[in-house]
This record gives sequence, C-alpha cells and structure tokens, in this order.
Amino acid sequence: MSRSRAAIILAAGQGTRMKSKTVKVLHKVGGRPMLDWAVALAADCGACDIVTVWGAHSPAVRDAAEALGTRTALQDPPKGTGHAVQAARAALTDLAGDAIVLYADTPLITAATVARVFEALEGGASVAVLGFEPEDPAAYGRLITNADGDLDRIVEYKDANEAERAVGLVNSGVLAAPAELLFDLLAEVTNDNANGEYYLTDVVGLARKRNLRAAVVVADADEVLGVNSRADLAEAEAAFQARMRAQMMADGVTLIAPETVFFAHDTKIERDVVIEPNVVFGPGVVVEEDVVIHAHSHVEGAHLKRGAHAGPFARLRPGAELGEGSKVGNFVEIKKSQLAEGAKVSHLTYIGDASIGANANIGAGTITCNYDGYDKHRTVIGDNAFIGSNTCLVAPVTVGAGAFTATGTIVTEDVPADALALARTPQTHKPGWAARFHTAKQARKARKDSQT
Repeated sequence: MSRSRAAIILAAGQGTRMKSKTVKVLHKVGGRPMLDWAVALAADCGACDIVTVWGAHSPAVRDAAEALGTRTALQDPPKGTGHAVQAARAALTDLAGDAIVLYADTPLITAATVARVFEALEGGASVAVLGFEPEDPAAYGRLITNADGDLDRIVEYKDANEAERAVGLVNSGVLAAPAELLFDLLAEVTNDNANGEYYLTDVVGLARKRNLRAAVVVADADEVLGVNSRADLAEAEAAFQARMRAQMMADGVTLIAPETVFFAHDTKIERDVVIEPNVVFGPGVVVEEDVVIHAHSHVEGAHLKRGAHAGPFARLRPGAELGEGSKVGNFVEIKKSQLAEGAKVSHLTYIGDASIGANANIGAGTITCNYDGYDKHRTVIGDNAFIGSNTCLVAPVTVGAGAFTATGTIVTEDVPADALALARTPQTHKPGWAARFHTAKQARKARKDSQT
C-alpha cells in the first residue's frame, strides 16, 4: 500500500423506517452495532484517517463514533450523500492519499472486497465504485458501463429512463477516489435532480467529463445488504449467521443442525468442537478443542477449555470459565466463576462469583448465595470437595479441599479441609397432625358445597 488511506463513514440518516428510539446504525448485527462494523472495516482496510458523519438528530452516533476512536463531522441539514461527504472534509487531516466512502448501515462488507476497490485505483482508475447484482434491482441506482466495461455514469432510479432501469448492475454506495480529486469533483455537484439533493454518485459522470477512468468492482449481493428497516436488519442477521456457520464448519467445527446455531461477531471456536442444535452465542466466547456444547444452551462472555462439556439447557454468563474436562450440565447457570480441571456441576444449580477446585463435585440444587442486596461476595470451593445436593453456600465462604457438605446444608462459615459440614434443623414429628389437617379441610369443603 503506497498511498495513505482515509475512510468517510456516512451515518447521518434518519432511519425512520426502523421505528425505534435507537438510532438505526446503533442496531446490532451479530451482537455488534452496525456503526462498529463500519469503523472496524475502515481500520481493516488500512485507513489511518476515519471520519464519521452524523446528523443533528442523533448525537448518540457522534458519541459512539468518538468512543470508537474516529473523528466526527456534523451534516446539518441533510442534503444528500454528496453533501454528507463534503461535511467530512474539514475533519480529514490528510488529503494526499485515497479516500473511501463507507456506510454505517451496511455492516457485512469484508476487508477483502474493500481491498479490491483500492486495487482498482492502483490499477489506473480515478474513481472506483462497488456494485452488485441483486435478484430484484428495485430502486437502487443503476451502474451504466461503456463498451470497455468501465463505469460511465450512475443514474439514480428516480432519474433513470426505462432502458437504464433495465440494467441489473446497481450501486452499493461505496466509492473510492484520491481524496483531493473527490472533493474537487464534489464542488461541481449540483442538486438538479428529482430529490433536490447533492448526489455523491454524480462524481462519476463529472470524472468522465474530464476523461478520467471510472471502474466498477462487483461484490456478492449478500455482502452489501443495506439496512433501512427491521426486515432488512433480520435479513442482514441471517446473512451474517450463514457466513459464520459456513466458516465454522470449514474450520473443523461440527454443527449438528447449523441453521439452529447463532453466533456473535467475535465468537472463536477451535476445531473438533461439537455444537448440538439450538445453541446461542453472545459476544466474547472462546471455545477450545474437543468441547461439546449440548442442545438449548446460551453462552456469552465465557471461555470453555479443552474437553469441557456444557448443557443441555446450560447458561454460561460473562466471566464463566470452564476448565479442561469440566462439566456443566442441564439447567445450570454459571456467572463470573471458574471451574478448574475436572470439576462437575451436573444439574439444577446456580454458581455465581465462585472458584470451584479441580475434580470438585457440585450436587443438584446447589446455590452460591452471592448477593446481599448491595454487594456481591465470593465462594471458594477447594479441590476434590463434594457439595451435597441442595446446599446453600452463603458467601463470602470457603469450603476446603476434600471437604463435604451434607445434603440440605446451609453453609454460613468456612469449612475446613477434609471436614463434613452439617447444618440442618433437627427433624421433629407431630403425631396425628396430617389426619387432623385432612379432616378439617374436608369439612370445610363439605360446608361450602352445601351452601351452593
């Protein structure tokens, strides 16, 4: 890469079709806001200078963009895509390199595709545009090419004639050019069109009038999906999930029913992992080799080490760490807790803010009582400890290595290593109580029946 690169991310749209109090570009695909996708793409394609253009109606976009490390530029009032790009000029620090215009509502474009756009510039084009061929071109702007296959002009649908509307190659909106040339051409753009807006697309025709070459790079239609509605958002999510499933299986992960497994943008899974149906991954998950995740489990912010098993119906919340060969079974919730090698929490248990030692066994119905209404407290269970069913561990508390807790025990004090903790109310009996209870209840029912 010989020339510097800048990226201008357009994020000033109203997004009214989303019908949401959340700004459109902050809606998520793969658990990640669409704006974050665009900023990451800009960085991945080598842009050293990134500017996000926001609208006065959405200061949340400005705040999010600045939190991601981009500069920002305000477009107010909105007068079209060309006007939005011009708004970014003052925020760019270097106009000597190439600039690319990206969109915060088009989250699935890959760095490899953007690299092809820049390659078109390096190959002699003065302007490069990313196009695609959808099944239904609908109201997209049409890319009109010449006999040499170069791009001659872009015609917005409202301004196109019937012959132009019959063209199947359409505009994604992504455009790259030397930055100085881009802004020079934009200075000549007028709003003499059906919408009365300043179109970024007009720079192609203006470049051609100067006998400059414009190129088109064709992308897969699924990659350039733009999001303008909840239906579009669902379509983008489906495309992302399909991409992730295919990549996971190509990398050696077994998906028993791929269409039922959902990934986050940053899910990392090593080979020889088996994932059963109806598993959902939230952000921040790492799964090492030979792990099995059984059906109907939800995993977020967790690390599963080699050979661990989770589920079915397990919930691993942020901070859950399953050691090698450990097991979390059905209807178990783990939160901000570490299970050492070989530890087992087989069923019907909540473990929060805890450390479980190697080969410890946690019986069914165990609860770490970690919250007092104000603060969270930690439970520590030593290696080879055995926690009996329906034990309540009232944190902060430590159960020593090799210790036992009896079934139904409420542990409120530390348990020494190799000791048995037994805390139960002595069982008592009231002779005849049950018979008297049944007699009284039956008599009451009989009186009610007689009254009706």
